[in-house]
Amino acid sequence: MKIIKNEKLIKRNATISNWANILGMILVFVPSYFFLQAILQGQETVDNAPLLAGASIIGIIVVQIGAYMGIRYGRSPRPDEKLDAGLKGLQNEFVMYHYLTPVPHLLIGPAGIWVLKPYHQRGQVTFQKNRWRISGGGFMQAYMRVFGQEGLGRPDIEIESETHSLRKYLRKHMDESDIPEIEALMVFTDENIALDTEDAPVPAIKLKQVKEFMRQKAKEKKISTERLNQLKSVLE
Repeated sequence: MKIIKNEKLIKRNATISNWANILGMILVFVPSYFFLQAILQGQETVDNAPLLAGASIIGIIVVQIGAYMGIRYGRSPRPDEKLDAGLKGLQNEFVMYHYLTPVPHLLIGPAGIWVLKPYHQRGQVTFQKNRWRISGGGFMQAYMRVFGQEGLGRPDIEIESETHSLRKYLRKHMDESDIPEIEALMVFTDENIALDTEDAPVPAIKLKQVKEFMRQKAKEKKISTERLNQLKSVLE
């Protein structure tokens, strides 16, 4: 399998994440220091209290942004690295694109076009009554859902949006009739995950299953060699 990734973007966003965390912590702790000092000194009011409170709120938001970006670009192994490891060993016809197309992680090959959505949450993931839910995973998982924006959200809506953006991009470079069906796959990268998603509109599997999943799809010959080469030419 060939891997192509936007190393420049990854490095830039990792740097932004680090600075956002530092700035956010400063904006949270400095106002907290002044409020604590006022309490210890028995003051009933704090000078510039609205300004300090506003700085704290901004700091919390900045920390959330830093945590969100850090999970995707700063923490090792990153989502792209986990996907690469899980797909290692696929035949050479497959190409994995990271942060180079309208979708963050795109796999093309004999199995067709696949938008891959990595999730590193742990616990129990279910899809019932048209809703995604995640539970368990311990205290840190619950903390990250609140402060790191690590809830599942609406994967179906996100995937529909990404698929639309990719198809729109491909239309600019090739005929609509030449664009194969764009499919999506949710990949959970943490081993401590339990999935109950049989009725989900998007297939969801564990990372260790993804390579065999793609091999099975490739046996169906969803895309011709000629069409695959055309797609590679457009994307590269």
